Amino acid sequence: MTAHFAAFSFVDRITECVAGTRARGVFWVPQGIQAFPPCLVAEAVGQLAAWVAMSKVEFRGRPVAALATETRFQGVVLPGDVLQLAVDIEDCDDDIVAYGGSAFVEGRQVIRLEHCLGPMLPVEDFDAPDVLRERLELLRTQGAPRGRFHGVDVPEAILTQHVPGESLRAILSVPRHATFFDDHFPRNPVFPATLLLDSQIRLAAQLVKTSCGPQFASPVASRMTHVKMRAFITPGQEVELGATLSSEDAAIARVMLSAQVAGKSVATARVEFAAREPE
Repeated sequence: MTAHFAAFSFVDRITECVAGTRARGVFWVPQGIQAFPPCLVAEAVGQLAAWVAMSKVEFRGRPVAALATETRFQGVVLPGDVLQLAVDIEDCDDDIVAYGGSAFVEGRQVIRLEHCLGPMLPVEDFDAPDVLRERLELLRTQGAPRGRFHGVDVPEAILTQHVPGESLRAILSVPRHATFFDDHFPRNPVFPATLLLDSQIRLAAQLVKTSCGPQFASPVASRMTHVKMRAFITPGQEVELGATLSSEDAAIARVMLSAQVAGKSVATARVEFAAREPE
């Protein structure tokens, strides 16, 4: 049984779509999953933007993650929540899409993406255009069946180096087979950038917890900037993750993130953790 549009699809219905300009949508986070981390919320916003972009170019191309200037993590999303998604397209043609977007739960903004940019690559390289057209029609009418997502298992990064107060390094082994590849993508499996970022943020949180003051005892990412995806990560590859503490004050701890495959950079970013009162 295929997991296409189930294993890693986070738009259940598109409630408004102004061609090539803006869209609003909904994703019902299933009650039965263990968690819905912030990076999947960002994925949901990006997927709504992708539907607008693919429709604009009549499914000649689809965007892939490349650059995100700023992402603000503003709240927790729990199983059973209803995500209200919003995207505004700044530019879109056969070469690139530029957009910003947000997600809300009961009127409370939980994430904000600013100035995201993705190159448009041929749709046929990743999925069947006719299948995507049919899916968009479903999303814009009665909507997709709810609750098809059953969570995603991301392998734990194995710590390889710890320089106290300075840095952590770890190895993330991308599985050769995983259900999320049925969505990402059927014709060309690619490890989702948002799952990579989730692993990187968790590594950075571990560094902050062990290196910074008591106000960072339970670190939660508040802001991510300068995200650059330089290359696809494919099934079976080993990714070396790096987290380096760049600065810390009473209010914010800042960490530089890196990811390499076979010695070559595939992704970089910066993440911030806001101080919290010790519990």
